[in-house]
Amino acid sequence: MKMKMMPAIAALLLSAGMCFAQTPRAFKTWTPATTDSVYALEGQGWKTGLKNYYDRLPAISEKEVRPPVWNLSNNSAGLSLRFRTDADEIVIKYTVSGPAAMPHMAATGVSGVDLYAKSIDGQWMWCAGKYDFRDTIVYRFTRLKKYDQHVKNIDYTLYLPLYNSVKWLSVDVPAESMLKPLPVRKSAPIVVYGTSIAQGACASRPGMAWTNLLSRQLETPVINLAFSGNGRLEKEVLDRVAELDARLFVLDCLPNLTGAQYAGAELKKRITNAVTFLQQQRPGTPILLTEHDGYTDGEMDSTRKALYTQVNITLREVRDSLLKAGVKNISLLTKDEIGQDIESMVDGTHPNDIGMMHYANAYAKKIREIFHQESGNTVTTTPITQRRDAATYDWETRHEEVLAWNKAHQPKVVFMGNSITHFWGGNPVAKVRRGTSSWDKYFEPKQAVNMGFGWDRVENVLWRVQHGELDGITPGYIVLMIGTNNLQANTDEEIADGIKYLLQQIQARQGAAKIILMGILPRRNMESRVVRINQLIAKRAAGKNIQYVDAGKLFLKPGGKIEEQLFTDGLHPNETGYEKLGALINRYLKMQNN
Repeated sequence: MKMKMMPAIAALLLSAGMCFAQTPRAFKTWTPATTDSVYALEGQGWKTGLKNYYDRLPAISEKEVRPPVWNLSNNSAGLSLRFRTDADEIVIKYTVSGPAAMPHMAATGVSGVDLYAKSIDGQWMWCAGKYDFRDTIVYRFTRLKKYDQHVKNIDYTLYLPLYNSVKWLSVDVPAESMLKPLPVRKSAPIVVYGTSIAQGACASRPGMAWTNLLSRQLETPVINLAFSGNGRLEKEVLDRVAELDARLFVLDCLPNLTGAQYAGAELKKRITNAVTFLQQQRPGTPILLTEHDGYTDGEMDSTRKALYTQVNITLREVRDSLLKAGVKNISLLTKDEIGQDIESMVDGTHPNDIGMMHYANAYAKKIREIFHQESGNTVTTTPITQRRDAATYDWETRHEEVLAWNKAHQPKVVFMGNSITHFWGGNPVAKVRRGTSSWDKYFEPKQAVNMGFGWDRVENVLWRVQHGELDGITPGYIVLMIGTNNLQANTDEEIADGIKYLLQQIQARQGAAKIILMGILPRRNMESRVVRINQLIAKRAAGKNIQYVDAGKLFLKPGGKIEEQLFTDGLHPNETGYEKLGALINRYLKMQNN
């Protein structure tokens, strides 16, 4: 009987399904080109005077540069959109003006987009998307994390096509989700003038272009002014390059200068003129010259090997000549340092993803050397950003506020640390302030700046030190109190080694300043470990102009447990605790004219 009823039941269910079809999910749309409140397009040298929103050169350049350069400047290589959302699904829709693919380069690199997320601990994460290349290209990213631990949203970077021109683009998220465009970072960019290799050929996807890899590795904006086959050190392009307030200029044009018309004196002239012009227009800005990275078949084809060998010899000769003439701030990235091999190119000339990694790693190492931003071999000696306390403040915004405050006020005492410092008082003003009376009494008269960042670990302070927070100022004292947030993530050895390395980086920038190194404050249920690690820190961190101070006795009862009445939560001092800590530190601040 039941068997005979089955077809009827199935038909009934099918009918019901047809009558009650699932309602399509509602989405809301962000169209960056029509959004005026926040400019979120990073990697662009000019934000006004553009013919099209996603162009890489201003409109005036159309009449100045050769047509191939102008046409290639419409490609969106190196451009990215930054935004924050709690969406579990992101849909990118856009159209492009050219063919989707090239014979030697995949459509996902030529015309695709690439989405990366960033954890609250500063780690990059890649997002896999389903894509459909039609008149309107659609990338759909699903099953995304809606939050990262206690932070209820995620930061994303969307890299745009490398070898195509975006006509329009939208970012769609579910209607119930929040979506916040993130403003372009204010830090001075690395500006790259180069060839097809720098533009991104032949990366499998935009995020694998070496300029984008470099931007993630160094956590700094990179402007890609590479024009496939047309990186020729031309004055018309250099005029535009020099308009940019760069942190570093990279000239990586030799792969386009191997022809007979550039041999000998002409190549020397172009290199010399480029360096001289940029240094005249931007005095003091370092310039990095890059050798030709070679060809895969160089050992099989002597003619091809001779081409890149000769231009590299010429580049080194020009650089040596400039150095002998007293020119400063010029560095060289060599072919050997780039380290390409027979497995790292697609067609003998253009890097595959392996080759792009070789480029990015070599550039990152060289640039860290130029700016003294070397990292160590452990977590605590590797600089990184974070966003663990998004409810209380925005880490990136506070970094910009610190830079602006230092530039305007020239502090004489610098406090660096985590939330214990952050929530004390002073400027830049924090949302949470628990010790303003003691700060105002002891440190405000001494022109102190508060560089405490909630939830910072040793490696986060290291990033801030290496990204300008101690540059351009001449403090007499630097008070460093860091390490408590590392206790649950690192060993005692890692923490002590990280603090030692951090002190070295601080002194490399502020050799004349006296450093007051505070031991980690006692915290509930970790009192014994804090005592042990502070003994280790005191030994590891000893050195010239470093005064180690342990405030533990102020916050511990005779039995070794914390005095709860001095804390708000067993970790952060209250007003009474800050008063005791402030009085102690103040005794070591022997200020002149105070």
